[in-house]
Formats: sequence, C-alpha cells, structure tokens
Amino acid sequence: MNDSPRTGGGHATRSFTRDRSVVDHALAPGTLRRILGFARPYRKQLAIFLALILVDALIGAAQPLLFKQIIDEGVLGNDRGLVIALATAVAGLAVLAAGIGLTQRYFSARIGQGLVHDLRTQVFDHVQRMPVAFFSRTQTGALVSRLNGDVQGAQQAFTSTLSTVVGNIATTVTVIAAMLALSWQITLLALVLIPLFVLPARLVGRKLADITRERYELTADMGQTMTERFNVAGAMLVKIFGSPSTESAEFTARAARVRDIGVRSAVYSRVLMTSLGLLAALATAFVYGLGGLMAMGGTLGVGTLVALTAYVGRLYGPITSLSNLQVDIMTTLVSFERVLEVLDLEPMVADAPGARPLADTAASVVFDRVAFRYPAAADVSLASLESVATLSDAPAEQVLADITFTARPGQMVALVGPSGAGKTTVTSLVSRLYDVTGGAVRIGGEDVRDVTQQSLRNAIGVVTQDSHMFHTTLRANLAYARTDATDEQMWDALHAAQIADLVATLPDGLDTVVGDRGYRLSGGEKQRLAIARLLLKSPRIVVLDEATAHLDSESESAVQQALQRALAGRTSIVIAHRLSTVRDADQILVIDGGRVVERGRHDDLLAAGGVYADLYRTQFRTEAPLALAS
Repeated sequence: MNDSPRTGGGHATRSFTRDRSVVDHALAPGTLRRILGFARPYRKQLAIFLALILVDALIGAAQPLLFKQIIDEGVLGNDRGLVIALATAVAGLAVLAAGIGLTQRYFSARIGQGLVHDLRTQVFDHVQRMPVAFFSRTQTGALVSRLNGDVQGAQQAFTSTLSTVVGNIATTVTVIAAMLALSWQITLLALVLIPLFVLPARLVGRKLADITRERYELTADMGQTMTERFNVAGAMLVKIFGSPSTESAEFTARAARVRDIGVRSAVYSRVLMTSLGLLAALATAFVYGLGGLMAMGGTLGVGTLVALTAYVGRLYGPITSLSNLQVDIMTTLVSFERVLEVLDLEPMVADAPGARPLADTAASVVFDRVAFRYPAAADVSLASLESVATLSDAPAEQVLADITFTARPGQMVALVGPSGAGKTTVTSLVSRLYDVTGGAVRIGGEDVRDVTQQSLRNAIGVVTQDSHMFHTTLRANLAYARTDATDEQMWDALHAAQIADLVATLPDGLDTVVGDRGYRLSGGEKQRLAIARLLLKSPRIVVLDEATAHLDSESESAVQQALQRALAGRTSIVIAHRLSTVRDADQILVIDGGRVVERGRHDDLLAAGGVYADLYRTQFRTEAPLALAS
C-alpha cells in the first residue's frame, strides 16, 4: 500500500479519478464466487494481512490517547516519570507501526504479485490454446491489455482496494469510538462537518474522472501511433510514402493533447487535495475553537483537546475515501470480469475426451468429402477484443465443398488454382488449425479430431509463404522446431536449405539476432531459414504453402533439390503458384471456388486443356520473356 489508511488522502484522489459509470455495470452471475476462488491459495497470507491492518488502525487510535495522558497526567501533574514512560510508549508504538507497515507491504506484494502471476499464466496458457480464427479477429493490443492492465486491476481487489476498505472502516470506527468516549460534543461537530468533505470531493472527482478517461484515450491514441510507426513495416511505409515533417507534426499534435490533458489533470488533482486539506484545517480550527472554550470553562481537559484534534486529522480522509467505495470495488471487479471473460471463451478446436496420440509411423493424409465454412465471429472472439459493440453470429459462406483426395507416404500432392480458391484453407485443415464442418480429415486412418493436437503438430511440418521469425537469434529460431537439436544438426539443416554459407559469414553465426519478424534477413534468406527449421524438425508430413515464393531462380533450384531429398519417404502437400515447381508431383489438384475441378499429373492436365492448362499457358507467356531477358 502506498497510502496509509489513517489519512486516505492519496487513495482518495486516485479513487475519484475512476469512471463512476462502472457502478451501473451488472456483473455476470458467479463472478464473486470465482474471484474468491483465486484468493483461496492465499487465504493464510490474506488473514495475516487483514490482521495487520486492524492492528495498525488500533495503534493509530491509541496514540492520541497517550498524548492526552502525557499532557493531563504527566505535564499538568508535574510527573516526570510518567511523561518519560508515556513518551517512550509513543516512540515504541511508532516503531511498531513502522514494522507493521513494512510487513503489510510485504504481504501485499506477495499476495498481489502471486495473483498477477496466477492470472497472467492462466490467461496466457488459455490464449495459447485458442484457434487461429481467434487471433485473426482480435486486436493484439486489446489482448495484451488483458494480460497487463486488467490483470493488474484485478489483483488490486485483494491488495489495494481490500486494504483501503478494511483499513478505512477500522480507522473510522476506532476514531469515532475514541472521540465519543472523550467528548460527544466535539464528535458531533466533527460528524456535522463530514458533508463539507464529501460533496466537494464528489463534484471535483466527477470532473477528474472525465479528464482521466480522456487522458487514457489520448495516451492510447499516441501509443498506437508510435506502435504503428516504430515497427519495421510501418517505418518502411513512412519512408517510402510518408513525409517525416507531416508525421512529426501529427505526432506533435497528439503529444500536445496528452500534455494539455495532463496539465488539467494535475490542476484538478491539486484542487481536490488542496480543498480537502483546507477543509481539514478549518475543521481543526473549529475543534480548537469549541474545545478551547470548553477547556477554559473547565469541562474539557487540555490533553483531551489535543487528542480530539489529532483524531479529527485521522477522520476525514478515510470517510472521504469510503464515500467512493462502490466505485473502487466495482472497478476492480470489472477488471476481474474482463479477465474471466477471456478465460471463459472456450477454444473451438480442442482435444476430444479420450483423445489418443497419433501413431509414430509413416501415414497417409486422406480428405473424405470435406466441407468447411469459417466460424461465426461470436463463436471465436469477444466484442471487447475487437472494439465493436456486438459480434455477428451469422454463419459464414461455405469455403470448401466435397474435397476428396489421398496423399500417401512418399507422394507429393500439389494444390494449384487462382488466388482465393481455398488452397491454404485445405492445408490448414491438415494441421487442424480449424475443424471441418463436413466430412473428415484422416491421418494414418485416424480422424484428426480423435487424436491429441500435440501429437498431430509433432507429426506435421509447415513452411508458409511468409514464415515468421521471432526477434531472437538464429539458433533460437531453429531450436523452436526441435529444442534438443545440436549445433551439428542445425548446420546440417542449414546446408540442406542452402543458407549455411550465409550464416557462416555472419560475425555471430548462429547467435546472430534476426530482428523483428526476421527483417534483418532478405525474403529469400528468411524463407530458406524456415525451410532449415522444417528440415531440422524432420516431420512425417510436410505442408509447403508457396515455400519457394520469395526465392530467386538460382536459390529456388537449390532449395527444390534440398526439398526433394528431405521429402523422400514423407507425405507432402504443396501449394504452388509457380506451376513449374510441381511438374513432378504425383497428383495435382486444381482447386477453384472451393472445389476440386481437375486432378491428375502435369502432362495429363496439360493435355486435357482445362483450367490447369490455361493457368500454365498464362504463366508461360508471363515468365518466358523474363527468362529470355535474364
């Protein structure tokens, strides 16, 4: 805790910056029960934490009583020994309070960081199991916000908010009880003045909440601008099409709005704090005035007056903070609910009950009258992660219909056809990135829905036309396919992918950092590295989606030879734009409009004079002049 519950000043200011509309939010049934479930592993620490808060409140209530005794019994009674003893007791309580404060902070951190760890790992693990359709729809920033902002807000339910509520209630009760025991008249005066604190705080706080919300929006807008401009693709686009002066002017305008709203926020925060401080000073003056008259009349002791004044200083901060209690609690609960919302979204692609591992043998891939349509948005995503009010639950149009073929071990099946025909969707069903909506995909005689996803992914290797590289070393990117790979095995894979000579010339070799998404490599180099990663994995089934699309003719020829050796004996499905790369395929499927419209070998399809022949002639007319020019 950063602010003592005795004063509540800092927390009161933060509390009134929160959006009051949150109190109108209706929590989903069972939310509170589930939230308490997260706290169960920390119940002992929470019990100690709450006990320390109560002890701290009692110490705060005891100190003014000692002040009273020092003055009334010690100073006015001319008792030196009592003054020294009571002063020592005050010092001892101060040391004890300091120790309790440090211990409170320790338990608060242990509980809070433990909850953050638990929530983050649960959300991360859950999101990892979500299908590709989820990631294709959600905003990455919104998803990361759940892992950061909302998780942090949720853990405050058991640390900041809980300690503030319990501490402020305990402080308020003990202070009012002690004041009533000393003077009901002064206590009544202090209570009458409470609205003077609460009303201005609510009025200024409402404006401060609006400013804070606007500041968050402007800051997010500025952050989005930086995120878009500071990645490689964005920076390249700006340099090619943009104007540095225009970009600077637009960012300066956004930064200026953030600056201006920051100044307004600081001013209103200071107005709130100054108002509360001024009212506390006026309340203290009233107590001194009334109490002084009573002391002069002999109905109130001087020590009692000092104690009452000290209590007044401890009373208004907690009461002001408690006046916004509903907003504080609902803010943390809504953060918790937003985290639970992600955890409650069930993955559409999951292991079936009793799923078994795929047999570790060579296997055929069979598509049996497969039909597929992409899932509705409401089935795979959340409106709050897409920044829309609602998600459509209308079914998508059918993408694939009656796809039937068999790819046997040692065979290459090539998928060709115009863009948007459904070729990549077919390969996605092999790895079970999506589930079919009709028919079945079988590997080794097993329906892919009946085997574990991990064993399925272990059996399949994929190289796409734009292979992703993590912002780490070449070694780490290669090891992602096989964590126990030795350097010798990595170099063998690099040689087979025709990229070993390049890696050998790099100053750091395998420890060279490839940059964000591999942007330090050329398109062809990145693709060959992805092929090396595939070769290192040595899967039983290989899927190549335009794997040689970014290679020049010389590199493509070398990699094709490497792939022919690597694919020997394996089941392979290849998507190719360049038809020349699949002339030797055992079976070519021509896909158009989500259906197989032609199938056969290269020569047979050319002789048939259908769609494949048209595609081939079109490519030949386009590529022949380029080849001659080369």
